[in-house]
Amino acid sequence: MYTVSRPLRSLSTVILSAALLTAMAACKPKEPKPVPTPEAASPVSAEAKAASAQITGDYLRDQITKFSSDEFEGRGPATPADAKARQYLADQLKDIGFAPAGSGDSYQQAFDVVGLTAQMPKQWSFKKGGKTASFKWWDQYIAGSGVQADKGSIKNAEVVFVGYGIQAPEFGWDDFKGQDLKGKVLLMLNNDPDWDPQLFAGDTRLYYGRWSYKYESAARQGAAGAIIIHTTPSAGYPFQVVQTSWTGEQVELPAGPEPRIQVKSWLTEEAARELATLGGQDLDKLTAAAKSKDFQPVPLGVTTSFDFKTKLNRSSTANVYGVLKGSDPQLSDEYVIYTAHHDHLGVGEPDAEGDKIFNGALDNASGVAQLLAIGKAFKALPQPPKRSVMLLFVAAEEQGLLGSQFYAQHPTVAPGKITANINVDGGNIWGKAKDIVFVGKGKSSIDDYVDAIAKLQDRIVTPDQFPDRGFFYRSDQFNFAKIGVPALYLDTGTQFIGKPENWGKEQHELYEAKHYHQPSDEIAADWVFEGMVEDAQLLFYVGNNVGNASAADAPKWLPGDEFEAARKESQAQLTTKTE
Repeated sequence: MYTVSRPLRSLSTVILSAALLTAMAACKPKEPKPVPTPEAASPVSAEAKAASAQITGDYLRDQITKFSSDEFEGRGPATPADAKARQYLADQLKDIGFAPAGSGDSYQQAFDVVGLTAQMPKQWSFKKGGKTASFKWWDQYIAGSGVQADKGSIKNAEVVFVGYGIQAPEFGWDDFKGQDLKGKVLLMLNNDPDWDPQLFAGDTRLYYGRWSYKYESAARQGAAGAIIIHTTPSAGYPFQVVQTSWTGEQVELPAGPEPRIQVKSWLTEEAARELATLGGQDLDKLTAAAKSKDFQPVPLGVTTSFDFKTKLNRSSTANVYGVLKGSDPQLSDEYVIYTAHHDHLGVGEPDAEGDKIFNGALDNASGVAQLLAIGKAFKALPQPPKRSVMLLFVAAEEQGLLGSQFYAQHPTVAPGKITANINVDGGNIWGKAKDIVFVGKGKSSIDDYVDAIAKLQDRIVTPDQFPDRGFFYRSDQFNFAKIGVPALYLDTGTQFIGKPENWGKEQHELYEAKHYHQPSDEIAADWVFEGMVEDAQLLFYVGNNVGNASAADAPKWLPGDEFEAARKESQAQLTTKTE
């Protein structure tokens, strides 16, 4: 994309006589002097390079330390601490020179949410004949209410194993086969089929493999409840993440007309194995049978009943956003939107040390800090890019991407006018990396922008190192992609300079096993900021180049991508409005 045309050689037109041509033919021709070729233009202007100096390790450390401190009590959505955190961000946007992006000169986009704190039974019992299997709350099962009501129940519902619980006509896949599953409890495998590169993108998890899809799929069947079988490989995280993420208050957008199940739940693999045995089945054989398009749902002949109460808390939270207006009169109504979620898990169950504040330093105070630093860099440019730049700190990401979902449903910029979304969820705390991981690489032409900057930084761009974990569908860029916006989501590399080959991957896995969604996600003295600075500068350069790109070079979904149709629709709506 960033190429320079070679200069044309100038030719003098002369008329040569036959005698001169004969004489020249008799002489040995001289070798032509080579035409000097200019070096390829740098994808980063001198002005952008100078502005990127605003992104410093000290600034990032200070912001992360502040935003992940106990002062903000884990930034749980719709809490007094949440309101305090949002006001802090609004003040920071004002300080760095970004104007309010909301109506009435507001930095906040408020929306209603419903908090649900379910009181589930200490034991969940299943019966068949005269036999019973009971599973302990917390240790073996975790469940939440699927309905926004003060009571919920399951009455004598049969458990049916439904494989992956997927209906995907484009792959010729239907796990339900038209069976009547109304009022049933559906037992489901996590993830999606991953053994064939031509089927569900092989080991790259699609939305079909996400827990949110599973529960939505069960609701469409009229089921009373759904149980996802947890395994660490299929989920991408240990059961302790389910325990901490799915207990305490769960926050949702207010219910609409969509179908819902009474209970959304998880079972450990061991408990699921026992449940299958109660139903006269072997879990391994059921799993093997599910790996076929011919799979049919398997009723276990096991029934279950239980009642639960739910405390409802109707309140509100808000996205926080600011804008730097573009410098081009024709393009300033188009936007590059940077996102980072400002929420975390709040106050929950204490860990072994008695710490009950989930500070969320890496997830995602680090992303918040990077956006503010990037905003400082944009403001330091002699003039803004042609397109406008928005910094959007979204709420309630940990509760199911709610803030970005609300923005996508109520955008302040028409989707067809959003040139790109650049999402930051986490950061590099381990040092400079030779690589940068591009989650969603190969989906859009924004790849070219990333490749150009990475090359300038003497780095390589690698695809998702954990494609089976579905990271593209687990953060806020997903909601922008769903409305057609080309989206970028980068993750920390794994090839760390001066470290052994597998060291980087080990650090990722160690964080996920010990600190992800735990009170121990706190800033520490051994955090290294060189890599985070370099990554944030890369994202600044990419956004600046997208902001200055011609219409022809603006990012586009590649032909056939799952989000291409949504982009075409959003841009067709722009044409309709102007007619």
